[in-house]
Amino acid sequence: MRQDLLEKRFKMHAPYATMPDRSRGRQVTEEESSFRSPYQRDRDRIIHASAFRRLKHKTQVFVEHEGDNYRTRLTHSIEVGQVGRTIAGALGLNQELTEAVALAHDLGHTPFGHTGEDALHGLMAPYGGFDHNAQAIRIVTCLERHYAEFDGLNLTWETLEAIAKHNGPVVGELPWALAECNAAVDLELHTHASAEAQVAALADDIAYNNHDLHDALRAGLFSDDDLARLPLLDKAYGAVDRLYPGLDPNRRRHEALRRFFGVMVGDVIGTARVLLAESAVQSVEEVRELDYPLVQFSPEIWAGLKDIRAFLFTRMYRAPSVMEKRAKVAKVVEALFPYFLDNPQDMPERWHADIAAAQGRTALARIVSDYIAGMTDRFALQQHERLIGVKVEV
Repeated sequence: MRQDLLEKRFKMHAPYATMPDRSRGRQVTEEESSFRSPYQRDRDRIIHASAFRRLKHKTQVFVEHEGDNYRTRLTHSIEVGQVGRTIAGALGLNQELTEAVALAHDLGHTPFGHTGEDALHGLMAPYGGFDHNAQAIRIVTCLERHYAEFDGLNLTWETLEAIAKHNGPVVGELPWALAECNAAVDLELHTHASAEAQVAALADDIAYNNHDLHDALRAGLFSDDDLARLPLLDKAYGAVDRLYPGLDPNRRRHEALRRFFGVMVGDVIGTARVLLAESAVQSVEEVRELDYPLVQFSPEIWAGLKDIRAFLFTRMYRAPSVMEKRAKVAKVVEALFPYFLDNPQDMPERWHADIAAAQGRTALARIVSDYIAGMTDRFALQQHERLIGVKVEV
């Protein structure tokens, strides 16, 4: 049955796709499933991970409880997974590996999004810093502790590689969490990752470029007229106005952003098809050996996206109302870290064995960092009120 399953999957894959029967395996050898491929199994383990569930209460841009309709890290990850599967399927790649990477790519995020990460990185500077991509690797190799035979999720080499390198080769000094994993499992960090990992990275860009606009419009940070003057979006709004004159504003907005979304997805598929054909790669190993990524936006679309990103940076990510909340939540992390560093006994009991085994201040700080990074927005606020004695209103 397993052989039939694998043969059926191979017929769907291009020669440069990551093939399930050629996996380099797992750190701890396991009996393979008779009805799931290795990458489907990886995806399922990620979905069932505690860290994945906690993403539902972690900030994307707006603090999680600000509104029920804003994206959280969980809904963002689901959207990235959907986009990734679509692109991977169109390119003949392994959709299950792509989806696994997409769903895992933000597991290492702190509460309060990039604000929490920036605060924790500053606090961890004397102890090696903090990086959310490296923390995702730490979670899936160490911190998830549910299985009898291993810590982490015991993911395949290909999924670990893709999580570590989906944004490209990792060069220079490695974040300590990634260095620890790479010492145990050589992820060949100097090369590009598989095409599936590259798809997951672009799916992330597509998802947030689209939904951050939608969330900011809902929050009133700018108007549809502002967007209709930007490159790419001007054509999207123009097409909707020609086809549906006088359309209800909310439907007009959705139709325009839907078209913008489709332009990005179609552009990546079309550009990647050209690059794959020109490269003539015939295996995933050849994909890794190239000195450039095969999954990219076209220069024209990329130029437009850079303008949109600059607009989002000034009008959304650095909007006065957003910056005011960022300052408040940064102080939450900045207060909790030194508190737990001085009072580690106040961390939950399941952390006490690690605390007792910690050799020195750096090891203890990294345990505290693991604990705080895993918090949801609401739990961090609750802990701050309980332990620091200050209720932070955001």
